[in-house]
Amino acid sequence: MASTWDAIVIGGGTAGMPTAIFAAERAKKVLLIEKYHVLGGTLDRSSGQIAAAGTKLQKQFGIEDTPDEHYQDIIRINRGTSDLALTRLVVDNAAVTFDWLMDSGYTVVKDHPVKGSGHEFFTKRRYYWGPEMGVTIAKTMQPLVDKAVAKGNLTVMLNTGATELMVDAKGAVIGVKTETAAGEKAEHLSNNVVLASGGFASNPAMYMEHHGVPLYSDIAHPMAQGEGVKMGLAVGGYCRGGDKYLCTFGSVLRHRNFPAPLEVALTLYPNMRMPWEIFVNSTGARFVREDHPSVDHREKSLLAQPGHRHYVVFDQEILDKAPPIAPTWTREQFVKAFNTHPMFTSASTIGELAAKSGLDAVVMAKTIDSYNAAQASGSDKLGRNHMPLPIAKPPYYAIAVQGFTVKSCSGLGIDTQMRVLRSDGSPIQNLYAVGEVIGGGNTSGDSFVNGMMVTPALTFGRMLGQSILKFS
Repeated sequence: MASTWDAIVIGGGTAGMPTAIFAAERAKKVLLIEKYHVLGGTLDRSSGQIAAAGTKLQKQFGIEDTPDEHYQDIIRINRGTSDLALTRLVVDNAAVTFDWLMDSGYTVVKDHPVKGSGHEFFTKRRYYWGPEMGVTIAKTMQPLVDKAVAKGNLTVMLNTGATELMVDAKGAVIGVKTETAAGEKAEHLSNNVVLASGGFASNPAMYMEHHGVPLYSDIAHPMAQGEGVKMGLAVGGYCRGGDKYLCTFGSVLRHRNFPAPLEVALTLYPNMRMPWEIFVNSTGARFVREDHPSVDHREKSLLAQPGHRHYVVFDQEILDKAPPIAPTWTREQFVKAFNTHPMFTSASTIGELAAKSGLDAVVMAKTIDSYNAAQASGSDKLGRNHMPLPIAKPPYYAIAVQGFTVKSCSGLGIDTQMRVLRSDGSPIQNLYAVGEVIGGGNTSGDSFVNGMMVTPALTFGRMLGQSILKFS
């Protein structure tokens, strides 16, 4: 016999937890379904970065900031490629969400907020994260979930996956079918069903289907299989945002069989370490000004390269004199990798280095000659300013770096009430979606915008549970 609920939330992560917390304050019977054995979703590996303007913490630091300024910064960074209505909704409600977290015990890293970090910087300090990154957020929300459970308004089902949305003859969603890890099946009825089950960044086939690129890395949450997206599509929803795909400037992966684990991150950001090396694409040609100050510019440049891969090239003198490019490794580990790791190559000549790396030896030789001439004259055709040494003293080195992202850019289309939409713009009755299931492209556009994955998930989840879900 089916159970009946005021609301059912599918997925207990960044968006699902606040949805359930606030829904349980308004309703007596809320069901939170989580396929994993713990709540938190991707927060166990997320940077957990939040961006909000007009917060209490900013005011403590004397920072004058407004949602309007935040909105303009986002539009500047992504050139208006995100859903403008949803972007506006996020920034207008982000401060209330952040203040709620702070009031609930959330803490931030010393001296936060900041203007930026690994992505394009804001013009004002409105960027925050906790000392345990995403885990800090999860640890803040877990007691609130526990409190709602103790009160009797919220039931949490772990190790339980939603397998299918139930619909009536008119296409309205009326409930959810579930199956536990032990194989126990059940049906749960509700006129408020929320998809908050995350994206599909651990599903290679789905990733290729929606983005047209391979899933390069396997570091996303193992439950990110796209089940929520599939269920939404099955009842008439549609996806958007796949064209907003963007890769980071990359890291070293363990091997070339995608998806591959992350091996080591290199410091490729001029604001953290000015480049001594050059970056070449898979033909051996330079493709970007290595010291360009814009993170977005460098990422977009890599996006245009074959396979979204580049090679960091340098010589022995640069190895000896430059600051470490892999700061989490000792020098001994770094040097040893050139004899043991498939992404690290060394050779006594540039031609041999190109051959070992799979690059065009003629193009590579011309690239090195051109760069060395630019270094000697102080005038580089790509506009690079920091050129401390030529690449001229063997042995020579190359490190293969793979651009990738851990988020799904494509996701279900929603409106500003978080209702899942059909392709004609009409809402599917009783069905809502928040979090990565709506895709990163909706709120970030075709750029990485600071905080615009975690912040919308928390904010839309809070808003949905607090006021949008309709209870009788």
